[in-house]
Amino acid sequence: MTQSCNEAVLLIGFNRPDLLARVIDAVRVVAPPRVYLAIDGPRDGRDEEAHKVAACRSLADTIDWKCEVHTLIREENLGCGRGVSGAITWFFEHEEQGIILEDDIVPVSDFFDYASTLLARYSTDPCVGAISGTNFVPPKYQTNPRACRFSRVPIVWGWATWRHVWAEYRFDIAGWRDTWNGPDIREAMGGTRPSEILWSANFDLMARHAIDTWDLQFVFTCMSRGLLTVVPPVNLVENLGFRSDATHTVRLPNYLRPAESPSQLVPYPEVVLDDKADRWLMKNVYEASYAGLARLATRYLVRKVRG
Repeated sequence: MTQSCNEAVLLIGFNRPDLLARVIDAVRVVAPPRVYLAIDGPRDGRDEEAHKVAACRSLADTIDWKCEVHTLIREENLGCGRGVSGAITWFFEHEEQGIILEDDIVPVSDFFDYASTLLARYSTDPCVGAISGTNFVPPKYQTNPRACRFSRVPIVWGWATWRHVWAEYRFDIAGWRDTWNGPDIREAMGGTRPSEILWSANFDLMARHAIDTWDLQFVFTCMSRGLLTVVPPVNLVENLGFRSDATHTVRLPNYLRPAESPSQLVPYPEVVLDDKADRWLMKNVYEASYAGLARLATRYLVRKVRG
């Protein structure tokens, strides 16, 4: 793969200028022709955060290769949910397709060519919803560890999609059970009763806005419409966000794989779910087993008791 990128890239930041600078450095290597930079506003009463947000805004000046630069600078804080989803909506008001990187996701340079190639390949395929750069599944649990595969879950640590897919996204999924209650739900959510319980509970949380996030709603978009996500056989990104100032990624999980460039890659598989890999993903990453659900419930109750 060549180190180049012909796609527009959206960079999303907030209050971690050190991480955002590293993401910009990674993007600089491939010099995309159009860069969109979205920075959320500082939260009220946090003077130190206001300085960090200002530092993130100033990083627009470091996008110094020959390209168009577009900025979305929020004066008020929208939060992780509305801030990120709003930035993606803004991006697709201007672009038909593109790559999306949050401020803690540093991809290897081959990621960009991979994403660009697959954006072109699957742009009109009604069964494909997204392209992910993240792979958690070990080779022995993939049906073909040399080829890209398809998953039910759009993992958005370095990803790409199209305007027509994002147009189906809804931040507010209240009443989702009334619009999606057919016999296909269990299969779409993972094929097992534990996975159905898990994802239904996640979507119920989003319907109540119990967690300030946006990505679970995109999972709902893809699952409810039968859209699969392309996943590489190796992990193409590094998530640097596992630290104390993270919004959600505080605990470093044991399923993370090191970022690497693929030595060989069969990029155009038939659009068929890799159920073997997804079974591993559901059990080991999302804890969609009866034992995993018990662990999740215990952690949830402990957090509730501790306030």
